[in-house]
Amino acid sequence: MGLRGYLFRRAINTIILILFVIILNFSIFQLLPGTQGVISNLLQNPRITDKSIIGKYQNQFGLCSHFNPATNACTLATPWERFQTYFVNMLTFNFGVSYQSGHPIFQDMIQTGRLYNTLILLGVSTVFSLLIGIFLGVFVASKRGTLFDTGWVTTSLVTYSLPTFWMGLLFILIFAQNLHWFPPGGVIPFTWQTPPPLLVYLAVRAQYLFLPALVLTLYFYGGHLLLTRATMLESLSEDYITTARAKGLSERKVLFKHALKNASLPIVTNAALAFGGLLGGAIITETVFNWDGLGHWIFSAIGYKDFPVMQAMFYIIALCVIAANFVADILLGVLDPRIKYE
Repeated sequence: MGLRGYLFRRAINTIILILFVIILNFSIFQLLPGTQGVISNLLQNPRITDKSIIGKYQNQFGLCSHFNPATNACTLATPWERFQTYFVNMLTFNFGVSYQSGHPIFQDMIQTGRLYNTLILLGVSTVFSLLIGIFLGVFVASKRGTLFDTGWVTTSLVTYSLPTFWMGLLFILIFAQNLHWFPPGGVIPFTWQTPPPLLVYLAVRAQYLFLPALVLTLYFYGGHLLLTRATMLESLSEDYITTARAKGLSERKVLFKHALKNASLPIVTNAALAFGGLLGGAIITETVFNWDGLGHWIFSAIGYKDFPVMQAMFYIIALCVIAANFVADILLGVLDPRIKYE
């Protein structure tokens, strides 16, 4: 099977997987207790004297099969009718209305800056953790058994094992409360009424970004370092590495041009999956630092039982992971000619 046939088969498998995710996502939130809790609370709220307004909310939240705007009369949809509406909405990214804000979910995601904030935080921390982890992993593997190797492996294991909320609180205590070098949380100062000049804006944003990005970088780089070290150790034991050194090539060329190139397949897969998880946000870290991103939004939705937001976010996260797997498979086939498309 050639590359074109391989791509076609992977695309079909990806489509089937997306359909399975849509069905599973719908089933989970239909079976979850309290899915209709917001509507029930509205019905029991003594301050709402005009109960006909409940029909308006039921229609807004996609629970009606037929709705009369003149009387706010709602005919509740059957589960099959709700699934048909949900299926079309997921394919068109029409995620409905948030219980908490009453606004369209896609609007809350884009216009409030949550998507931008999460992409900045997770993007910066993912790039730095990959660069640090891969380059340190290469050098650590080249010095196997030395104090340098033992020290960095131990450090990466420690930072990878520490809870992110503990590291976040510790950094807030040291750098924000005691040293006053960085703000303890937030995205921008609450006192800003109008945007400042661009350079000032970027400098302040970087100051607010530093601590949460540092926590995530320290947490993630250890996994990349250990994976790179393991794959590099296997490559460095091959005969072609001995031949390259016998030819008089510099150690840098041996490590990066020969060993890392042949050890890069698991690293590429790991990097693709790391970027695939960007839109999932960092729920714990964003909550600790009050970072107004998608992760903090998910945490807030869980507390409020905002099921449409949770349903939309879980679907988006699943799509990103599926897309990352698809891209990783394609990259592996392109980078390594030894892989046969079977």
